Amino acid sequence: MKITLKIWRQEKPSADGAMKTYALDDVSEDMSFLEMLDQLNEQLNNNGEEPVAFDSDCREGICGMCGLMINGQAHGPVQTTTCQLHMRSFKDGDTITVEPWRADAFPVLRDLCVDRGALDRMIQAGGYVSANTGSAPDAHATPVPKANADRAFEAATCIGCGACVAACPNASASLFVGAKITHLGELPQGQPERHTRVVGMVAQHDDEGFGGCTNIGECSAACPQEIPLDVISQLNKDLRNALRAGA
Repeated sequence: MKITLKIWRQEKPSADGAMKTYALDDVSEDMSFLEMLDQLNEQLNNNGEEPVAFDSDCREGICGMCGLMINGQAHGPVQTTTCQLHMRSFKDGDTITVEPWRADAFPVLRDLCVDRGALDRMIQAGGYVSANTGSAPDAHATPVPKANADRAFEAATCIGCGACVAACPNASASLFVGAKITHLGELPQGQPERHTRVVGMVAQHDDEGFGGCTNIGECSAACPQEIPLDVISQLNKDLRNALRAGA
Protein backbone atom coordinates (compact mmCIF):
# COMPACT_ATOMS: atom_id res chain seq x y z
CA MET A 1 0.00 0.00 0.00
CA LYS A 2 0.98 3.61 -0.59
CA ILE A 3 -0.46 6.15 1.82
CA THR A 4 -0.13 9.85 2.54
CA LEU A 5 0.05 10.90 6.17
CA LYS A 6 -0.89 14.35 7.47
CA ILE A 7 0.49 14.44 11.01
CA TRP A 8 0.40 17.09 13.71
CA ARG A 9 3.95 18.17 14.60
CA GLN A 10 4.66 20.28 17.68
CA GLU A 11 8.13 20.56 19.17
CA LYS A 12 7.05 21.38 22.75
CA PRO A 13 3.99 22.57 24.72
CA SER A 14 4.79 26.25 24.25
CA ALA A 15 5.51 25.96 20.52
CA ASP A 16 3.05 26.44 17.69
CA GLY A 17 2.11 23.22 15.92
CA ALA A 18 1.28 22.49 12.29
CA MET A 19 0.25 19.61 10.06
CA LYS A 20 3.10 18.01 8.09
CA THR A 21 2.66 15.69 5.10
CA TYR A 22 4.61 12.48 4.56
CA ALA A 23 4.42 9.80 1.86
CA LEU A 24 4.90 6.19 2.84
CA ASP A 25 5.33 3.24 0.45
CA ASP A 26 5.26 -0.52 1.01
CA VAL A 27 2.80 -0.46 3.91
CA SER A 28 1.53 -3.94 4.68
CA GLU A 29 -2.20 -4.29 5.38
CA ASP A 30 -1.22 -6.63 8.23
CA MET A 31 0.63 -3.87 10.08
CA SER A 32 -0.95 -2.26 13.09
CA PHE A 33 -1.34 1.51 12.91
CA LEU A 34 1.54 1.96 15.35
CA GLU A 35 3.78 -0.36 13.33
CA MET A 36 3.04 1.85 10.35
CA LEU A 37 4.16 4.88 12.40
CA ASP A 38 7.29 2.96 13.37
CA GLN A 39 8.01 2.47 9.67
CA LEU A 40 7.51 6.20 9.09
CA ASN A 41 9.92 7.01 11.90
CA GLU A 42 12.56 4.69 10.42
CA GLN A 43 12.17 6.57 7.15
CA LEU A 44 12.49 9.92 8.90
CA ASN A 45 15.57 8.78 10.82
CA ASN A 46 17.19 7.58 7.61
CA ASN A 47 16.51 11.01 6.08
CA GLY A 48 18.00 12.82 9.06
CA GLU A 49 14.62 14.14 10.19
CA GLU A 50 13.12 14.17 13.68
CA PRO A 51 10.84 11.15 14.24
CA VAL A 52 7.20 11.61 15.22
CA ALA A 53 6.60 11.32 18.97
CA PHE A 54 3.62 9.18 19.99
CA ASP A 55 2.66 7.24 23.09
CA SER A 56 2.47 3.45 23.33
CA ASP A 57 3.25 0.75 25.82
CA CYS A 58 1.66 -2.70 25.82
CA ARG A 59 0.47 -2.62 22.18
CA GLU A 60 -2.11 -5.22 23.20
CA GLY A 61 -5.13 -2.96 23.73
CA ILE A 62 -4.80 -3.05 27.52
CA CYS A 63 -2.93 0.03 28.76
CA GLY A 64 -4.73 2.82 26.89
CA MET A 65 -1.55 4.77 26.12
CA CYS A 66 -1.83 4.78 22.32
CA GLY A 67 -4.77 7.13 21.77
CA LEU A 68 -4.77 9.15 18.54
CA MET A 69 -7.32 11.02 16.46
CA ILE A 70 -7.30 9.30 13.07
CA ASN A 71 -9.28 10.98 10.30
CA GLY A 72 -11.21 12.84 12.99
CA GLN A 73 -12.18 9.70 14.93
CA ALA A 74 -10.83 8.66 18.32
CA HIS A 75 -8.66 5.56 17.74
CA GLY A 76 -9.74 5.52 14.07
CA PRO A 77 -12.54 3.94 12.04
CA VAL A 78 -12.82 0.77 14.16
CA GLN A 79 -14.02 0.69 17.78
CA THR A 80 -10.73 -0.49 19.23
CA THR A 81 -7.47 0.94 20.53
CA THR A 82 -5.05 2.52 18.06
CA CYS A 83 -2.52 -0.27 18.60
CA GLN A 84 -5.15 -2.85 17.61
CA LEU A 85 -6.20 -0.92 14.50
CA HIS A 86 -4.69 -2.52 11.38
CA MET A 87 -3.86 -0.95 8.04
CA ARG A 88 -6.36 -3.26 6.32
CA SER A 89 -8.94 -0.73 7.54
CA PHE A 90 -7.55 1.68 4.92
CA LYS A 91 -7.12 1.53 1.16
CA ASP A 92 -4.15 1.94 -1.14
CA GLY A 93 -3.68 5.63 -1.91
CA ASP A 94 -5.56 6.87 1.16
CA THR A 95 -4.67 10.13 2.88
CA ILE A 96 -4.78 9.69 6.67
CA THR A 97 -4.88 12.61 9.09
CA VAL A 98 -3.33 11.91 12.51
CA GLU A 99 -3.73 14.28 15.47
CA PRO A 100 -3.33 14.12 19.25
CA TRP A 101 -6.34 14.09 21.57
CA ARG A 102 -7.96 17.51 21.40
CA ALA A 103 -9.08 18.80 24.81
CA ASP A 104 -8.06 21.67 27.06
CA ALA A 105 -7.53 19.16 29.87
CA PHE A 106 -5.10 17.18 27.66
CA PRO A 107 -2.35 19.66 26.74
CA VAL A 108 -0.05 18.59 23.92
CA LEU A 109 3.45 17.71 25.13
CA ARG A 110 5.01 16.98 21.75
CA ASP A 111 3.64 15.92 18.38
CA LEU A 112 0.98 13.27 19.13
CA CYS A 113 1.71 12.99 22.87
CA VAL A 114 -0.62 14.64 25.38
CA ASP A 115 -0.61 14.95 29.16
CA ARG A 116 -3.47 12.83 30.51
CA GLY A 117 -2.58 13.45 34.14
CA ALA A 118 -6.03 14.95 34.64
CA LEU A 119 -7.48 11.42 34.60
CA ASP A 120 -5.07 10.37 37.35
CA ARG A 121 -5.96 13.38 39.44
CA MET A 122 -9.65 12.51 39.22
CA ILE A 123 -8.87 9.03 40.52
CA GLN A 124 -6.87 10.60 43.35
CA ALA A 125 -9.89 12.77 44.17
CA GLY A 126 -12.03 9.75 45.03
CA GLY A 127 -11.82 6.86 42.58
CA TYR A 128 -10.62 4.33 45.13
CA VAL A 129 -11.62 2.41 48.27
CA SER A 130 -9.69 3.41 51.39
CA ALA A 131 -12.05 1.92 53.98
CA ASN A 132 -10.41 -0.85 55.99
CA THR A 133 -11.95 -4.11 54.77
CA GLY A 134 -9.76 -6.37 56.89
CA SER A 135 -7.89 -9.41 55.65
CA ALA A 136 -8.87 -11.22 52.49
CA PRO A 137 -12.13 -13.09 53.22
CA ASP A 138 -13.40 -16.29 51.68
CA ALA A 139 -14.89 -15.73 48.23
CA HIS A 140 -18.44 -16.31 49.47
CA ALA A 141 -18.14 -14.32 52.73
CA THR A 142 -19.59 -11.11 51.24
CA PRO A 143 -22.46 -12.00 48.93
CA VAL A 144 -22.71 -9.81 45.82
CA PRO A 145 -25.69 -10.31 43.49
CA LYS A 146 -24.55 -11.48 40.08
CA ALA A 147 -26.16 -8.54 38.31
CA ASN A 148 -24.16 -6.14 40.50
CA ALA A 149 -20.93 -8.09 40.03
CA ASP A 150 -21.39 -8.18 36.25
CA ARG A 151 -22.10 -4.47 36.18
CA ALA A 152 -19.03 -3.70 38.30
CA PHE A 153 -16.77 -5.81 36.08
CA GLU A 154 -18.20 -4.18 32.94
CA ALA A 155 -17.44 -0.69 34.25
CA ALA A 156 -14.03 -1.75 35.58
CA THR A 157 -12.82 -2.58 32.07
CA CYS A 158 -12.19 1.13 31.42
CA ILE A 159 -8.51 1.53 30.50
CA GLY A 160 -8.37 5.32 30.90
CA CYS A 161 -7.30 5.99 27.32
CA GLY A 162 -9.23 9.26 27.06
CA ALA A 163 -11.05 8.39 23.83
CA CYS A 164 -14.33 9.42 25.46
CA VAL A 165 -12.95 12.91 26.04
CA ALA A 166 -11.47 13.19 22.54
CA ALA A 167 -14.70 12.02 20.88
CA CYS A 168 -17.01 14.27 22.90
CA PRO A 169 -17.80 17.66 21.28
CA ASN A 170 -17.73 19.12 24.81
CA ALA A 171 -14.51 17.29 25.83
CA SER A 172 -16.34 15.78 28.80
CA ALA A 173 -14.85 12.97 30.85
CA SER A 174 -18.22 11.91 32.24
CA LEU A 175 -17.98 8.39 30.79
CA PHE A 176 -14.63 7.88 32.51
CA VAL A 177 -15.92 9.21 35.84
CA GLY A 178 -19.18 7.30 35.46
CA ALA A 179 -17.28 4.05 34.88
CA LYS A 180 -15.28 4.51 38.09
CA ILE A 181 -18.35 5.53 40.10
CA THR A 182 -20.35 2.56 38.81
CA HIS A 183 -17.52 0.07 39.26
CA LEU A 184 -17.02 0.88 42.95
CA GLY A 185 -20.66 1.75 43.68
CA GLU A 186 -21.90 -1.72 42.75
CA LEU A 187 -19.72 -3.43 45.38
CA PRO A 188 -20.14 -3.53 49.17
CA GLN A 189 -16.59 -2.25 49.71
CA GLY A 190 -17.41 0.92 47.82
CA GLN A 191 -20.38 1.98 49.93
CA PRO A 192 -18.71 3.83 52.88
CA GLU A 193 -17.19 6.46 50.55
CA ARG A 194 -19.89 6.49 47.91
CA HIS A 195 -21.01 10.08 48.49
CA THR A 196 -17.59 11.66 49.04
CA ARG A 197 -16.25 9.76 46.04
CA VAL A 198 -18.68 11.18 43.50
CA VAL A 199 -18.51 14.71 44.90
CA GLY A 200 -14.71 14.69 44.88
CA MET A 201 -14.36 13.24 41.39
CA VAL A 202 -16.93 15.56 39.83
CA ALA A 203 -15.32 18.61 41.48
CA GLN A 204 -11.92 17.58 40.15
CA HIS A 205 -13.45 16.91 36.71
CA ASP A 206 -14.68 20.49 36.57
CA ASP A 207 -11.45 21.93 37.99
CA GLU A 208 -9.45 20.19 35.26
CA GLY A 209 -11.43 22.00 32.55
CA PHE A 210 -13.42 19.10 31.11
CA GLY A 211 -16.73 20.05 29.53
CA GLY A 212 -20.22 19.10 30.61
CA CYS A 213 -22.08 16.06 29.33
CA THR A 214 -25.02 16.69 26.97
CA ASN A 215 -25.75 13.00 26.28
CA ILE A 216 -24.59 13.00 22.67
CA GLY A 217 -23.19 9.48 23.08
CA GLU A 218 -19.99 9.83 21.06
CA CYS A 219 -18.00 8.82 24.15
CA SER A 220 -19.53 5.35 24.36
CA ALA A 221 -19.43 4.89 20.58
CA ALA A 222 -15.66 5.55 20.59
CA CYS A 223 -14.81 3.62 23.77
CA PRO A 224 -12.62 0.60 22.90
CA GLN A 225 -13.96 -1.23 25.96
CA GLU A 226 -17.58 -0.45 25.01
CA ILE A 227 -18.41 1.13 28.36
CA PRO A 228 -22.18 1.71 28.22
CA LEU A 229 -23.56 5.25 28.20
CA ASP A 230 -25.81 4.57 31.19
CA VAL A 231 -22.86 4.76 33.62
CA ILE A 232 -23.29 8.52 33.23
CA SER A 233 -26.87 8.15 34.48
CA GLN A 234 -25.47 6.34 37.52
CA LEU A 235 -22.96 9.14 38.00
CA ASN A 236 -25.73 11.75 37.95
CA LYS A 237 -27.89 9.71 40.32
CA ASP A 238 -25.07 9.25 42.81
CA LEU A 239 -24.17 12.94 42.67
CA ARG A 240 -27.77 13.98 43.25
CA ASN A 241 -28.08 11.62 46.24
CA ALA A 242 -24.76 12.83 47.67
CA LEU A 243 -25.78 16.49 47.44
CA ARG A 244 -29.12 15.72 49.07
CA ALA A 245 -27.27 13.99 51.89
CA GLY A 246 -25.08 17.04 52.33
CA ALA A 247 -21.86 15.31 51.29
